[in-house]
Amino acid sequence: MISPCILVCSIDEKTGYCFGCGRTRDEIASWIGYSDAERQTVMDMLAARLQTVERRPRRETRRQRMARERIEGELASDGMAGSGRTGPEKQTS
Repeated sequence: MISPCILVCSIDEKTGYCFGCGRTRDEIASWIGYSDAERQTVMDMLAARLQTVERRPRRETRRQRMARERIEGELASDGMAGSGRTGPEKQTS
């Protein structure tokens, strides 16, 4: 099933469109029940809709949170979490 979702799930209060995909809440909720033709009709409108979204989401998106948690997990497994270090230090001679 095609889907425009990019895991940026936050609705612009002014337009009613999702910041990530451009769908309305009703379209998102009904997406699984739509026929392929109905989905394509909505998909054809999304680029124009996204042009009308002026603001960015005010909260951390799911994609941002997942990326942050992945990075934090990698740092923790490397023993660098909370150390203030962001990577290996260069050795100078």
